[in-house]
Amino acid sequence: MTTDGSGRVGPRSLLVLVAGVTLVLDQATKVWALAALTPGQPVDVIGSAIRLNLVRNPGAAFSVGDRATWVLTLVSLAILVGVLVAARRVRNRPWALTLGLLLGGAVGNLVDRFARSPGPGRGHVVDFIDYFGWFVGNVADIAIVAAAGVVMLLAHRGVPLAAREPVVGAQEQPDG
Repeated sequence: MTTDGSGRVGPRSLLVLVAGVTLVLDQATKVWALAALTPGQPVDVIGSAIRLNLVRNPGAAFSVGDRATWVLTLVSLAILVGVLVAARRVRNRPWALTLGLLLGGAVGNLVDRFARSPGPGRGHVVDFIDYFGWFVGNVADIAIVAAAGVVMLLAHRGVPLAAREPVVGAQEQPDG
């Protein structure tokens, strides 16, 4: 892992670290949910507001696109490529953290799409956190939604993805 000179983890290393931790947490909680929960038998966590409810989701949020899982896989792969391209330019910690969450969440759900039945590219995502009976998600979804919120905040505040590159041979002009 590289540091930024101050002993802190550099932005790219932070991005990779956050993505890795997010992916591991997502997959570990899905393995736990598959072992501990029974489909159709929700377990109340905070009354009936937040429940553990195991479902296998062929679609996206709110089961959108549940008959076009392969299309969602292609869209997820395109987003993954976009994040990887942006990751090459990241130079600050807020963007690194945000892109790490997005990357880890996207890869977490893509692992399900490729590794779970009914088959590669069409696999159903393991969801188990039921929010108010409105939708059921997982740790990857939490990371993706959190990242989307932070992206909006960073964009609104005008925080650049990358620091400006110095112009080779340019000299500062004195104020005056």
